[in-house]
Amino acid sequence: MEINIICPGKVKEDYLQIGINEFIKRLQPYTGVNIREVADEKIPANPSEADLERVKDKEGKGIITALADKTYIIVLDVKGKPMTSPGLAKSIQNLQLNGRSSISFVIGGALGLSKHVLKKADYRLSLSHMTFTHQMVRLILLEQVYRAFKIIRGEPYHL
Repeated sequence: MEINIICPGKVKEDYLQIGINEFIKRLQPYTGVNIREVADEKIPANPSEADLERVKDKEGKGIITALADKTYIIVLDVKGKPMTSPGLAKSIQNLQLNGRSSISFVIGGALGLSKHVLKKADYRLSLSHMTFTHQMVRLILLEQVYRAFKIIRGEPYHL
């Protein structure tokens, strides 16, 4: 199984990058992890609705280009369906059992995801009803993926 995380921009805060690196390291015995950063677009001062859509569309084109062929696409969307940690583990396990070798988690930029990216999704997942920075979501997502693989293997981890 290969896990891809596709997201606009780079992580700027050292403390987040340290956490992200830690969970990538912890995931190595279970799965390969690729983080594919696409260009994030600058939001103009006093943007119109059309400006905001243009930013999302430009980022969306980069995201779509970064998606691997035949990958199962899970977009993180506040309007998506919530899932428990055991539920995520079961979903990943079911995808493996059904012959899927690649899952791509897509994180939107500061403005969210374009309509084009949302249409490509196989599943729309909500991590929370709260809003997090797209950089922080990387860390939270990696921790949940790690937890899912621990659950799949029956290994102890705090539930």
